[in-house]
Amino acid sequence: MRRRDLLTALAGSIVWPITTHGQQQLPVIGFLGASSEASVAGQVSAFRRGLNETGFVEGRNVAIEYRWAEGQYQRLPAMAAELVARSVSLILAQSPPAALAAKAATTNIPIVFVVGFDPVGAGLVTDLSKPGGNATGMTLLSYALGQKRLEIVRDLLPKASVVAMLVNPVSPDTISEIRSVQTGAQALGIKLECSTPVQRAKLKRHLTALPNGVLLGGDPFYIAQRAAIVVRAGQLSFPTIYPFRQFVEVGGLMSYGTNIPNSYRQAGIYAGKILNGVSPAELPVMQPATFEFVINLKTARKQNIVIPATLHARSDEVIE
Repeated sequence: MRRRDLLTALAGSIVWPITTHGQQQLPVIGFLGASSEASVAGQVSAFRRGLNETGFVEGRNVAIEYRWAEGQYQRLPAMAAELVARSVSLILAQSPPAALAAKAATTNIPIVFVVGFDPVGAGLVTDLSKPGGNATGMTLLSYALGQKRLEIVRDLLPKASVVAMLVNPVSPDTISEIRSVQTGAQALGIKLECSTPVQRAKLKRHLTALPNGVLLGGDPFYIAQRAAIVVRAGQLSFPTIYPFRQFVEVGGLMSYGTNIPNSYRQAGIYAGKILNGVSPAELPVMQPATFEFVINLKTARKQNIVIPATLHARSDEVIE
């Protein structure tokens, strides 16, 4: 057999890996989601945009494998372990429960998280400016904004003596969020009542029992159920303030919080940098520099709620 024929035969017997531009294997990002795919479609799109800004396009030079817990947080550890066994290049952790599950599953694979709680206090990183391990990402500071939301409710309802807060007891950031709001409530002389429905069937009953103004916690479970929550709050005419603008966009009264899509876009940029060789230990945890106060005047009129001129003037956006 001639030398050229021998080389051709040998080449034909080799099973080549999936390649990018015919040269190297595609890096794989494991997207570990605590919610459902439909409920965070905007966040996923924003994450892809961030990846694109660093030169990575899903299906072209990077692959993304998605795992969705559908609000059942107990499924996350097994899903994280599955991604680790898959030897993904990076894990994107959507929400505190997903971040903690990913962190427990690996100390080697880079993790980029988007969380609402304090990443240092939760043990995800040792320092915000110098994470020092395999994890970094974005904090939405949801746990620290509860006091501000309570102040807005007080400005809306100056005579309110009891305000309810709807939280998810199985979420790892619930305790810190409640403590923050309790501190603010004591300073304002307001009694805070916490309600903790988790199952979807219980939402209607708990919302019916809530008094005066309502604060909604920032847990992903509620984001996934935002349409049902907003409808029920409207039926009962409860003045409710939400943690993110997504609630106001579907008819909620008010929101004060971080721009979530922007945080996921930044997470995509971080993921791209890590895939390009930057260590997560060198990327500081990013905190939002600005917050959005959004008011839905259509909802206010429907619920016969008068928005004070002072709140109107402080708003960043008004939906007419």
